[in-house]
Amino acid sequence: MSKIPLAGVIGCPVGHSRSPLLHGTWLRQYGIAGHYMPLHVEGADLTDVLRALPRMGFVGANVTIPHKEAALALADSASDVAKQIGAANTLSFDADGRCHADNTDGYGFMANLAQNAPDWRPNAAPALLLGAGGAARAIIVALLDAGCPEIRLSNRTPARAEALATEFGPRLRVVEWAARGRDLGDLGLLVNTTSLGMAGQPALEMPLAGMASDALVTDIVYTPLKTDLLARAEMQGLRMVDGLGMLLHQAVPGFERWFGQRPDVTQGLRAAVLGQ
Repeated sequence: MSKIPLAGVIGCPVGHSRSPLLHGTWLRQYGIAGHYMPLHVEGADLTDVLRALPRMGFVGANVTIPHKEAALALADSASDVAKQIGAANTLSFDADGRCHADNTDGYGFMANLAQNAPDWRPNAAPALLLGAGGAARAIIVALLDAGCPEIRLSNRTPARAEALATEFGPRLRVVEWAARGRDLGDLGLLVNTTSLGMAGQPALEMPLAGMASDALVTDIVYTPLKTDLLARAEMQGLRMVDGLGMLLHQAVPGFERWFGQRPDVTQGLRAAVLGQ
């Protein structure tokens, strides 16, 4: 009798993660005999856990804060994208227990925009990216790969933005945080990757006046689903895409690898993950 495939999400803490609900919905939808569970793992135990999971019947795992960088370093092999980003969010275990690391955050970001703003073209105009953390790195790699002509990067700590610009090359240009609301007329995309605007966090003060009418505004924050940034973009008549779709789409490649079924991201899935 074949083993029931197991997967999960590794984090510390991990109780807030919506990934078990997301993957559980797909497992039920497709009638797959598998399980996906939250795995609270302390940093000191990560190495032992990654070695033990394949022996316990796990075919893979997602990785969330604060283990993404460590998981990449501990993996036996890694995708080029994960290496570029410097972090892993998706692990797959071979039959012999070897661990392969990938990062699907950039894929999830681009797939979300493709689904919800299908006429947006990443190579048509510059993008302004707020923030310089791990999510920003993933989105930078995805936008560069998609042909974005220029990424303007603005971060509250300028040194982090400067380091990314140095690492990723001439298509990145640093914009001072105080000047982030200037010269927006030629932008095709505005992305917030900071925690500003998230429930319990300070508001994101970002002027939108002067943005072209066909520009797209998106926020990777999805609690609340419609952040103040997105609400103001909508009031101004700009196109906006919320951040929940990035979470949903980034999960697709891992689910397919682990359970052998490529799942669909639907309105029903959104509702299930939101508890509606």
